[in-house]
Amino acid sequence: MKKTSITFLIIIFLFNFTTISLAINNYMWSTIETSAEVTSGTPVAEENNNSLGLECGSAILIEQKTGQILYSHNVHEQLRPASVTKVMSILLIMEQIEKGNITYETKIPCSNKAAGMGGSQIWLNTTETLSVNDMLKAICVASANDCVMAMAEYIGGSEEGFVELMNAKAKELGMNDTTFKNCHGLDEDGHVTSSNDIALMSRELLNKYPEITKYTTIYMDTLRDGKSELVNTNKLVRNYEGCTGLKTGSTSLALYNLSASATRNDLSLIAVIMKAPTSQKRFEEAEKLLNYGFSKFEYKEFAKAGDKLKSCDVAKGITSKVDAVFEKDIGVLIEKGKSNNISQTITLNEELAAPISKGEKIGEVVYSLNDQTLITADLISKEEIKKLNMFSMSAKVYEKWLNLLR
Repeated sequence: MKKTSITFLIIIFLFNFTTISLAINNYMWSTIETSAEVTSGTPVAEENNNSLGLECGSAILIEQKTGQILYSHNVHEQLRPASVTKVMSILLIMEQIEKGNITYETKIPCSNKAAGMGGSQIWLNTTETLSVNDMLKAICVASANDCVMAMAEYIGGSEEGFVELMNAKAKELGMNDTTFKNCHGLDEDGHVTSSNDIALMSRELLNKYPEITKYTTIYMDTLRDGKSELVNTNKLVRNYEGCTGLKTGSTSLALYNLSASATRNDLSLIAVIMKAPTSQKRFEEAEKLLNYGFSKFEYKEFAKAGDKLKSCDVAKGITSKVDAVFEKDIGVLIEKGKSNNISQTITLNEELAAPISKGEKIGEVVYSLNDQTLITADLISKEEIKKLNMFSMSAKVYEKWLNLLR
C-alpha cells in the first residue's frame, strides 16, 4: 500500500477517534462528597442575658472575619463613646491614604482650634507640622485630640466637614445607633453610639486596613526626635496575648469604654465594653469576653481564593479539562472540637461545555454541620476554555497524528 494511502487512513482514524471522544465527554457531570456524620450545631450568641456577669452598661463580642456575634449585652443602647470615636476618624484617614489623597509622609499643619484642644493631647502648636505617620501614632497610642482635630480639618476642610464624612460612613456600615457630633469624642449632647456600632466600625478598620495594627500594638514610643514620649492607653497591648488594639475612651459622663481586638490561632475577636465604672474594670471585662471567645470557638478555614478544588471534564472544548477553583477565601466560625464533623457537598453545572470564560461560575460547594448549612462558596473556572471548531479540531487531529508517528 502506498505511503499516501496509509497516511490518509491514519487521518480518518484519528478524526473519528476525536469525534467519539468529544461525544463521550458531552454528558451531565456532578458529584457529592461528604465527610463524617455531623453531630452538633453552629455557635449561638449569648444574647442580652449577661451570663458572664459583666460590670458595664453595654458589651459585645464578635468574630472579626465573619462579624458573627458571640456575646451581647444591651448592644443597641445609645451611649457616649468618648475617644473610641477615633476608630471612625482613623478609618477615614486610612481611606484617604488608600485613595492616594494623602500619604504617610504628608505634612499636616496645626490650626488654632487643634492647638486649643483639651483632654488627651501631645501639645501641638501652630508653628509645627507632623507627618500623617506621626499623627496616626499619636492618635492610636496616646489618643491625641489635637492630632485628630488637625487631621479632620485637613481631610474635611473643617471639623464639620469631616464629621459629615463620619456620619456618612456610619450610615454606609449600618451603624444605626450612631450620631457623631465631633471627631474626637469629648462629651457633646447627641454624640452617641452603641457597642454594636463600635464593633462594626472596628471590624471595618481591622479587616480593610490590617496595617493599622502597626500603630495600635505600640506600647511605648516617641515623637519629635525622642522629645515626646507616648504610652498606649490600652493596657491590653502589653498584658494580653495576641492583642492587636484597638482604642480606649473615657470622660466623666461616658465613664470607661474600650474596643479591644486580639488574634490567636487564626481566630480574631473584637470585644467592646461601654460605660464600665473604672478604667481597670473595662480591661477586666474585655479580657473576660476575649477569654470566653478563645476558649469556646475556633475559625475553620477551608480555602483561599484561587485554590483548586478539582479538575473537571469539559465537552466541546479545545481542552477537555478545567480547574474548578474557589472564588474567594472561605471559612467559618465553629465551636471548638466540631470541625471534624463538617460535611462538604460539591455540585458542578449539569452540562459543563465550552465556551467557558475565565472566572465563570461552574459550580458551588456547601459546608454543613448537623444538616445545617454553614456557608456556600462559588467555584469558578481558573481559565478560559474556547469552543472546539473545525480549525481547532483539525489542529488537534494533526497534533495527535504527529504524536503517533513519532
